[in-house]
Amino acid sequence: MLRRFCTTAVVIILVTFAAGAQSQPDFSAARFKAHVTFLADDLLEGREAGTRGHEIAARYVAAEFAQLGVAPGAAGGSYFQPVALLEVRRTGSAWLTMKTSSGSQRFAQAHDVLLGGSPLGGESDVKGEVVFVGYGITDASLGMDDYKGLDVRGRVVVALAAPVPGIDSEIAAHLLTQQQRIAAEHGAVGFLGVQTHGAARVRPFEMLAAHADTPSTTWVRKDGTPFDRLHGMKASALLGPKAAAALFKGAPRSLEEVLNEAERPEGRPAGFALKASVELRVATKTRRYSSPDVVGMIEGSDPALKQEYVALMGHADHIGIEPTGTGDRINNGALDNGAGVATLLEVARAFTTSTARPKRSVLIVANTAEEKGLLGAESFANNPPVPIDRIVAAIDLDMPLLLYDFTDAVAYGAGHSTVERAFQAAGAQMGVTLSPDPMPEQTIFVRSDHYAMAKVGVPAVMLATGMANGGKEAWDSFLRKQYHHPDDDLSLPIHWTAGARFAELNYRAVRILADSPERPLWYAGDYFGNLFAPSATKATK
Repeated sequence: MLRRFCTTAVVIILVTFAAGAQSQPDFSAARFKAHVTFLADDLLEGREAGTRGHEIAARYVAAEFAQLGVAPGAAGGSYFQPVALLEVRRTGSAWLTMKTSSGSQRFAQAHDVLLGGSPLGGESDVKGEVVFVGYGITDASLGMDDYKGLDVRGRVVVALAAPVPGIDSEIAAHLLTQQQRIAAEHGAVGFLGVQTHGAARVRPFEMLAAHADTPSTTWVRKDGTPFDRLHGMKASALLGPKAAAALFKGAPRSLEEVLNEAERPEGRPAGFALKASVELRVATKTRRYSSPDVVGMIEGSDPALKQEYVALMGHADHIGIEPTGTGDRINNGALDNGAGVATLLEVARAFTTSTARPKRSVLIVANTAEEKGLLGAESFANNPPVPIDRIVAAIDLDMPLLLYDFTDAVAYGAGHSTVERAFQAAGAQMGVTLSPDPMPEQTIFVRSDHYAMAKVGVPAVMLATGMANGGKEAWDSFLRKQYHHPDDDLSLPIHWTAGARFAELNYRAVRILADSPERPLWYAGDYFGNLFAPSATKATK
């Protein structure tokens, strides 16, 4: 009797342990390494959107989804959601002519200016008097109107191409993306940007000019019209230091006075008309092509909640092959963003092998064309495979730096919604703290795919490893030496166990969001919640 009781008890304990172990999935460093090893192989030639290499990566992700039992999540029962893209390439010479009290000067493309033309292609010839508009922002909710008292109709505006100082860094990053739209709405015919001293320190003009011949790309709507960042204006330019100084000759204030004011903590130079006129001339040709987002779906278990979705995203594309140079020219993108895609696949495995299915459905999305301007995510956000109001949260995984054993993480954008609480809780379960944005000057909030989802009203964050426990040194070194460089490859001393741990952190957070009775909410009074989801229910922070 005693022996039978003990045997039965042991069986019960073992069964209970096995069930518990199965319900808490394992996260494998070896599997993580295997995914990155394939995605960062030279065979894929840097996975540039629209190339065979990215197509191979997309097929790999879809095959992994199928093997895991992740259902197709795109329209028509497919894993692939095509993203229509339009490339705009300059043809021939491009230049800017400037007339000031000192006479007429011509500035050449890549040397003194960086010119951009219309996404519709053809010749763009823009002429007009120039008006300085400070940071070029009009936002009633912030009490900002840099155009007050200025008439820019039919004129070319020049604005400081930098985030507005003295306000929340993520709001400032968003406003920087709105300068050209605001200029067009005020009737401007062209746009010129001038770097502040701070902006030039982060991205020197010379560094930007090295990519002057790189074509720009935009996404195309269902009706075939391309999204136009110039909003109807025909040309724009970023001015180098020489051209910028010449533009302010004879103006009420010198360029140096304006830039010195902008250096102050809340320096916001007021606008004024310049004693100058410009002509911008640039010709472009266009090319249309397509590249797929890969979309998988794990159906929720709750009869009601499964009609809502948590989206987990990470871009599978990278920047391809360096056009010139010697030696290794393949940008393998091991960490940017092979590591993010490996995380997606490990989280997908965790959900499909767990005994407890998520209550809400989970979309797993490997976006394309992130490196060309978040274009796959923009297309997905504006053409989602499920109604956008049913996507309750979006988490983007972009370039987790796995060169050290991270003890904290940064959820960019988390402070705007209750998604923040899910990551705080998940981190607490694993001894990982949630840290604030450590490098606001990099404007990360608007530089990754979660931003596209936030703009359509979805509470969204981008998760990255943090700066503690050697993280700062690792990040500083990587951004200087390997970021967008062929050395972002498997020769890096990648901590594969950190990759498995990063996947577990994301799984735990998504699990919390998927199983919570209440959907995530924007915080009451939050700038982005009010802007992008004005009628949505809000939460107290």
